[in-house]
Amino acid sequence: MAKYTPMMQQYMDTKAQVPDALLFFRLGDFYELFFDDAVAAARELEITLTGRAGGSDEKIPMCGVPHHSAENYILRLVEKGYKVAICDQVEDASAAKGIVRREIVRVVTPGTVMESKALQEKANLYLAAVTAKDGAYGLAFCDLSTGELSVVEHEDEQAMFDEMMRFQPAEVVVPAGEEQSEYALTIKELLRTVLTAAGEKTHRQDRASEALLGHFGVISVDSFGLAQHPLAISAAGMLLTYLLSTQKRSLGHLKMPSYITSDEYMTLDSFSRRNLELIETLRDKSKHGALLGLLDETVTAMGGRLLRRFVERPLANKRRIEERLDSVEELHDHLLLREDVRQLLNLVYDLERLVARVAYGSANARDLQAIGSSLSILPDLKERLGGTAATLLTSIAEGIVDFAPLVDLIERAVVDEPPVSVRDGGVIRDGFDPYLDTLKQASREGKRWIANLEAAEREKTGIKSLKVGFNKVFGYYIEVSRANVQYVPDTYERKQTLTNGERYVTPELKEKESLILEAEEKLIDLEYQTFVKVRDEVASWLANIQLAAESIALVDVLQSLATVSSKRRYVRPEIMTDDRIEIIEGRHPVVEAMLKGEPFVANDTVLDNGSNQISLITGPNMAGKSTYMRQVALIVLLAQIGSFVPADRAQIGIVDRVFTRIGASDDLAGGQSTFMVEMVELANILHHATPKSLIILDEIGRGTSTFDGISIAQAVVEFLHENPQVGAKTLFATHYHELTTFTESFAGVRHYSTHVQEKGEGIVFLRKILPQAADRSYGIQVAKLAGLPQEVLARAREILAELEQGKSDVRPTGYAQPDPLGGAMILREEPVAAAQVETEDEGRSVAPEAVQKGKKRAGKEKDDSSTLQLSLFGDATLEHEIVEKLRSVDVMRLTPLDAINLIYQLHQKARGGAE
Repeated sequence: MAKYTPMMQQYMDTKAQVPDALLFFRLGDFYELFFDDAVAAARELEITLTGRAGGSDEKIPMCGVPHHSAENYILRLVEKGYKVAICDQVEDASAAKGIVRREIVRVVTPGTVMESKALQEKANLYLAAVTAKDGAYGLAFCDLSTGELSVVEHEDEQAMFDEMMRFQPAEVVVPAGEEQSEYALTIKELLRTVLTAAGEKTHRQDRASEALLGHFGVISVDSFGLAQHPLAISAAGMLLTYLLSTQKRSLGHLKMPSYITSDEYMTLDSFSRRNLELIETLRDKSKHGALLGLLDETVTAMGGRLLRRFVERPLANKRRIEERLDSVEELHDHLLLREDVRQLLNLVYDLERLVARVAYGSANARDLQAIGSSLSILPDLKERLGGTAATLLTSIAEGIVDFAPLVDLIERAVVDEPPVSVRDGGVIRDGFDPYLDTLKQASREGKRWIANLEAAEREKTGIKSLKVGFNKVFGYYIEVSRANVQYVPDTYERKQTLTNGERYVTPELKEKESLILEAEEKLIDLEYQTFVKVRDEVASWLANIQLAAESIALVDVLQSLATVSSKRRYVRPEIMTDDRIEIIEGRHPVVEAMLKGEPFVANDTVLDNGSNQISLITGPNMAGKSTYMRQVALIVLLAQIGSFVPADRAQIGIVDRVFTRIGASDDLAGGQSTFMVEMVELANILHHATPKSLIILDEIGRGTSTFDGISIAQAVVEFLHENPQVGAKTLFATHYHELTTFTESFAGVRHYSTHVQEKGEGIVFLRKILPQAADRSYGIQVAKLAGLPQEVLARAREILAELEQGKSDVRPTGYAQPDPLGGAMILREEPVAAAQVETEDEGRSVAPEAVQKGKKRAGKEKDDSSTLQLSLFGDATLEHEIVEKLRSVDVMRLTPLDAINLIYQLHQKARGGAE
């Protein structure tokens, strides 16, 4: 075993405590890293890797960073997913006997960053913990920088993943030994997050409960409302234990765990949050172009974070929605009130994070100043809100406590422009502490004497170039150039020889130096102690400041919604107790805001659980189907946030969930095609939707063959329409205009189409939703708009004409047809030409023998260019008179009324009635 020096042995012992972290080991003015830690840090930070002797035969790899700039290096490593353990000297080197005692004072991890430069102002940074038992999950989420602590339990794995996706934790703690479990690895892959193993058995309910009760000073988990949630207790206790072990300091700012109740909020799964672009856009992950970016007129960081939580978790409680709407209306209708509120809030700093740093022990004098100035605006805010008619605003005003004593303390204690560091003096205002004032006076007088010493000695000695200086090594000195050394008095004592001169001291200068340095040393120590006392006093107000911060954040969100509503001409929605959604002249909030000078085409919507349950929307690409459906979902979501909505009028029946299936992409890493991703999302919807849900489906079945796609699409419509346990209000957009025929007899299905105007071989999108079905998809016209070559477009028209006339050699292997006896869709296989050697779905060769057998079953021998025969009733009825009647009809000359009469006659004959 290698022999190490005492210092390196101390390092090795310390490193053994944090084997999974990079150890920053304080040596003098540097933090040093050794061995593999040094190699990794040098690579990641792009700093020089050196070596040093440590008692072993070979040099030990080493690199280091200056202690005063270590924070930047630490944060860079944490951003890359590393944990960094900080080991500091915990005793005065001058008083130490032997090796200076060092201890790990903190472990910085991706989920425990407190430094403001690494935090997004208007976004939370969450650390999560998850425990699992018998298919159920307990979750805990903590933002260490604000003290927020939330817990929840889920019986469903997908719900657990959705919750994780909503919080987007930077780090997830799992029980020791479960790092390779399926759910843990899925979380790591889904979130691209850091996975950390907790301490041994800290997730056990007894140990978790003990940790929670001890930290929050209560005698029962009933105090948290968690008695019926053992897995939530397990996750919260495990998370708290992990925080205490890594932070190694007070966590008094942590709030009691708050349980996330599902019945109070609308549920939005990760697919829907992504598809509706609530927080960020699909294309570039930007806030600009997302709903949050549009709604964010907040002026405080706290308000920005709360608004994000509002958007991600709309309410499902009518009373609470109405309270918010009343407040938004008050601020919307009273411009002067709104502007006064905005001006006051603009003076508020991030109280949540400031007070967290106070409790954490890392707040400096500037932080205290920011807290004091922020709290000083509360009396004016209280006065402005107290005179309003909205109960939520008045209750906020009534809850604001008097912080005048605390504001006065901070103003009396801290100088106007304090330094960043609180350990170098210059922090405490004159007059706050008499003894401090005495030390300050002594220091000032000594420095004034020394400042006058230079002029006095020049006059006394006649040396005009003489000067008095100071450095940390030699203290105060008198410096004389070499040419004037002969004029130095005998009372001068040589202190240091320079190339161009000499430095001296005098007995009187040494005496003054001793007095000054002693006074300054005492002064700095006493100033720091005084500052800590002031900071502790601020910490004693912690709970009240946190409540004030929550109130300020809520007011900021409400004024933000009112400001947006005023700018965008939004109206207050009516929140209904029934399941009806009626929107008159609704608009897509984000698309409308992005249009430059072009008016947005508004549309109406009616949905309920009866005759307007499903809106089947057909029409070409780019005609506005997806925009229309998204706008309905966003209007409902805005209403349940408590916001005004982009419409002329809106009646919103509260929905419990919004589901969307809009677009998809391959998940190649997970081995899933676009179609598989689509089906997974669809399965989630059909398994979890209820009659109070809103479903948005766009182009279901387009990822597979035409007939498989139509089959799935119709089956989904039937399931939603006929299944009373689902029965959700649904907007269903499709290119399969054939579906409108299949669903004509469904009482709850209404047909709509996007209005387009044909101009020659082109089309104009009018963006209007009409109460009628489309009979064409206009695919070639859209392809023309996209810029496809003319020869491709011309050939496509030829093929389309041949397909429509049944003359093309490129034919499907089957077709879809409504069953006139039952209204359901029937898929039938038909013989194909020998030249057609691949099926559409699987690409497998079709043997000529099978083709010939198919021809014989059809009752006729035809050449390979023959058209596909459409069978209504099977092989035995090919020559049925109904078939002959259909063959004789000139479809292109039928009027709509003639077509209806013909269908009625054929239907009667098929059922055995008279024509």
